[in-house]
Amino acid sequence: MAPKAIVSKELGPVLGMYSHGMAVPAGEIVIVAGQVGMDAAGALVGPGDVRAQTKQAFENILKVLKAAGSAMNEVVRFQTFLTHASDIDGFMQARREVFPRYYPGGVYPPNTILVVSRLVQPELLIEIEAMAVKPAAAAAGRAKSRPVARKTGRRQATRKRR
Repeated sequence: MAPKAIVSKELGPVLGMYSHGMAVPAGEIVIVAGQVGMDAAGALVGPGDVRAQTKQAFENILKVLKAAGSAMNEVVRFQTFLTHASDIDGFMQARREVFPRYYPGGVYPPNTILVVSRLVQPELLIEIEAMAVKPAAAAAGRAKSRPVARKTGRRQATRKRR
């Protein structure tokens, strides 16, 4: 079962492309460390351009999720760090450009935006963390594929402690 957006009648409408909360059935949690606007070669994408860096950060998140056997539609939370409040509009524009591809159903994970004084390198304008939950069936399938010790019917020899 996919994550389900939580909509409370006691809250006003969301202010962008996110949900107030998500309900997720138990499964395997995938934590994605903050991703930035660097490509696979370690080069900055879009110096001074928060839209380009945001798009690259989301692509990097997607790569980590794929490596974990997960996908964007299993993300239940984003946390975004911007170095300038004036970049919020550019960040939102980048989301409007990429989210329809990641979330064709129009249900978006919660996102918290924080404005910080600086990231690990001064030319970085944005960093995005993600948390995904893989369905329990996928996690259980991997557990079944692990080698299991076979029972032989013989008692195992034990060592006496002295």
